Amino acid sequence: MAGRDGERRFLPGREPIDSYGSGGFRFGDMSHRGSILVLPSGMHAWEAIEGGGLAPGLFAPVVDEAADIELLLIGAGRDMAVLPRETRTLLSEAGIPFETMATAAAVRTYNVLVAENRRVAAAFVAVP
Repeated sequence: MAGRDGERRFLPGREPIDSYGSGGFRFGDMSHRGSILVLPSGMHAWEAIEGGGLAPGLFAPVVDEAADIELLLIGAGRDMAVLPRETRTLLSEAGIPFETMATAAAVRTYNVLVAENRRVAAAFVAVP
C-alpha cells in the first residue's frame, strides 16, 4: 500500500480477502487499489498489472520470505496465465511451491487456506 506521502506501507499479518474487483481489494476493514502480495510479514502493495507479465523481479519479496511459505498462490488476473520460465525457475530454486490461476480462483483458495491456518502466501493481480 502507498500512503499519500508516497511511502510504501503494509498491513502486518494475513487477512482474508473480503472482496476484489474494480482494480483493487478489500481486506481488514480497509481497501487497496492495485495488486497485492500477501506474505508472512503482511500484506504489501505489488507493482504487477494485468497483462504486464509476471517477471522474476516482481517476486523478489516472495523469495526473501521463502522459508515461511508452504504454498504461493498466484492470481494472474481475469484469466490464468503461464509464468515466464525465468519466474518459474526462480520460485522453484527458492523452494517455493506455487499454483497459478485466475485472481478469482486464487482469492477463493487463499481464503480457505487462511481459514485452515496454512502458511500460504499470495500474489494477486488486480482485476477491473
